[in-house]
Amino acid sequence: MNITGRVTKDAEVRTLSNSRQVVNFSVAINDSYRSKEGNKVEQTTFFECAYWISPKVASILTKGTVVELTGRVSARAWTGNDGEPRAGLNFNTSNIKLHGGGKKSETTQGVQTEDKNKKVTVKEPGDDLPF
Repeated sequence: MNITGRVTKDAEVRTLSNSRQVVNFSVAINDSYRSKEGNKVEQTTFFECAYWISPKVASILTKGTVVELTGRVSARAWTGNDGEPRAGLNFNTSNIKLHGGGKKSETTQGVQTEDKNKKVTVKEPGDDLPF
């Protein structure tokens, strides 16, 4: 299954008792449709995601990043502390494709260029885009 959504908070790496590491993060998927009455209805679905292949991916899974995930979905149900039934969706992902967004890295490297007057300007990557 493929899903595309936005990371809701920075990913966390957990180390299990057998020294295996898992990256946990959540993704929100927004959808909208028109009701029978013609009103626009917006719906958000949240997935709790797990990635087992490499913990290094956690550094790029930051809040707001748009990701496309491939994997398998499963449902879970439990009783909350208040006694009310709860349900959620898990997504075990095997492939992650980034589509942008998220936090800018504090260590973003600029590209230095010199103009004809020997003045040095610092340009952020992507500053030379025509739009």
